[in-house]
Amino acid sequence: MLNYKHIKLLIWAVLPLLGACTEPWNNPYPDAQRLDNTLYSSFSARPKHLDPARSYSSNEWTFIQSVYETPLQYHYLKRPYTLIPGVLEQMPQVHYYNKSGNEIPAEDRQSAAFSRYILQIKPGIMYQKHPAFVEKNLALSSDELSGINHLSDFSEIATRELIASDFVHQIKRLANPKLHSPILSLMSEMIVGLDDLNAELKKVKGALDLTQYQISGVKVLDKYRYSIKVNGVQEQFLYWLAMPFFTAVPPEADVFYAQQGLIDKNIVLDWYPIGTGPFQLTVNNPNKEMILQRNLNFHDEYYPSVGEDSDNENNLLVDKNKKLPFLNKVHFLLEKETAPYWNKFLQGYYDKSGISSDNFDQAIEVKSKGQTVLAPRMSGKNIRLLTSNSTSVYYTAFNMLDKTVGGYTASTQKLRQAISIAINEEEYISIFRNGRGSAAHGPIPAGIFGAAQDYNPFVYDSLDKRKDISKAKDLMIQAGYSKGIDPVTNKPLVLYFDTTASGAEDQPRLDWIRKQFKKIGIQLVVRSSSYNRLQDKMSKGQTQLFELGWNADYPDPENFLFLLYGKNSKVETGGENGANYQNAKYDKLFEQMKNMPNSAERQVVIDKMVAILREDAPWVWGFIPKSYGLYHQWLTNSKPHAMARNTLKYLRVNPQLREDFRQKHNQVVWWPMIILALILLGVIYRFKRAL
Repeated sequence: MLNYKHIKLLIWAVLPLLGACTEPWNNPYPDAQRLDNTLYSSFSARPKHLDPARSYSSNEWTFIQSVYETPLQYHYLKRPYTLIPGVLEQMPQVHYYNKSGNEIPAEDRQSAAFSRYILQIKPGIMYQKHPAFVEKNLALSSDELSGINHLSDFSEIATRELIASDFVHQIKRLANPKLHSPILSLMSEMIVGLDDLNAELKKVKGALDLTQYQISGVKVLDKYRYSIKVNGVQEQFLYWLAMPFFTAVPPEADVFYAQQGLIDKNIVLDWYPIGTGPFQLTVNNPNKEMILQRNLNFHDEYYPSVGEDSDNENNLLVDKNKKLPFLNKVHFLLEKETAPYWNKFLQGYYDKSGISSDNFDQAIEVKSKGQTVLAPRMSGKNIRLLTSNSTSVYYTAFNMLDKTVGGYTASTQKLRQAISIAINEEEYISIFRNGRGSAAHGPIPAGIFGAAQDYNPFVYDSLDKRKDISKAKDLMIQAGYSKGIDPVTNKPLVLYFDTTASGAEDQPRLDWIRKQFKKIGIQLVVRSSSYNRLQDKMSKGQTQLFELGWNADYPDPENFLFLLYGKNSKVETGGENGANYQNAKYDKLFEQMKNMPNSAERQVVIDKMVAILREDAPWVWGFIPKSYGLYHQWLTNSKPHAMARNTLKYLRVNPQLREDFRQKHNQVVWWPMIILALILLGVIYRFKRAL
């Protein structure tokens, strides 16, 4: 039974809570870190690979390119995206040779049988400290390994200088059959001797020592120089040198991580990378958190001194020429759901955030003509909105081998054009993407050299005016399908649409797509399947229409135009041309354009290619996504970059501003406790009166 003594104890229990209300109670990080120079971010799924020979996923590259450095990198501020030296002293020197091995002038390079890239790295670049650089750690006994459970258990760590042979070693690793590098097939077509090395390594039984094998086309020239020989002319090869596949991996890493006692405890390169980059991965607990710590051995690198005209206005050059990185740590927490992630961002526990469809209305207001602006509830908290065009395109493709929608007759061409008009991309973007995107007028996204500056005249009357649906109906008549009736069956034309969308949340979108076809009398049958099943059907030519997307590997028009190159036909060669489109004029222009430098002459060739595609209409051109990001005021130097993944080194935070925000927006609502205390006091008073 409640007595006076119990009530006093209850009041004394409540009072400390009232006193604690001045401090945020929901901070997911240790209190000692409140003013740390740390960026807070998140990840939604465990990175599968952190080995640069194996990884081909953007969420993995965020970590890999913070730890490793590549020969080339992208300028952080300049647009269009521009390559600059990474760990190289200068851009690679390229020499061209004919079939006889004689060097030829650069202006005659289109006839070259081989190209040779000479790369010179900067001296004095040091690796992060690691036990692999201590010789005795490369051959540990079973007893010694039994006491090792984490990389931090090693008592001795060391470092050494980055040298040219480390880059050559990594290229050899691409040929290692045990690593299953996703780019081996592609690079074997480019790099002389890589395929031969792969064949040789497949014959090796047991452990591999790559230092005992050579690639005929890749040579160490001296301590700081190496060369790569490629077949023919490969203008796009420079872009690959900015990807993690061509970073440096020291041979000691392979020896160290090959010890069975470490493998048994998952202490492997795929989990614990070794690099020269601005950060090192000190915590890898993908069920909870991942932490990048500043690499104290990081060499001198400085914030850009130039950028676009708008960068000055946006305060993106305040830190010009200052030493990188600015952060001491980047702390990633696992967030599987968007709701808690969003709430933590609003509370100041994440420094930046994307905008999901569920949160779009909270963050963005749509004005007249579809213009989007930051909602007052966001700007009132000094949150900034940054938008950028992605280097992606989403499209609906016709299988050009199909007897109904494919082929190159005037009839099938007009059918595809009619469908292209009927599918209202602007409406789709408005309904299903909250206006985040723009209708495509060709295969190349804005921001990539060669992107169309005009409109598709077969679908639009002007840049902002899609042709009336009556034009699509006229085209249906010319195609032989008046009112959508198939003259063979005397019934509505039936077409089949393959998609990986299958969930209940996808049904409104699929219903909308059916309605687009119904506008011109076509009955659309949607066939949902897994991604692997769709790929299998595409490879066998068993599709009519299907939807896909493509994100640029590198910012060059070739990386999009090759998707419709005849020799890349999915059915005939297993290539990425899922539409199986083949046009001799287009193919000839593609081969001319592929290795041209960006110039007015190249643009003329691209414009001719796009004109052919627009008329043939092998794709419904779809849309170019637009990225929206929210940034708290204390996070500066933020500029979205669609190609680079090594941008953490440029960011700066103001911990005091962040702490002030957290204090303001995470106070406990304590008035109910006061009311409770008053009620308890009343109870005490009545209790004493009753005595």
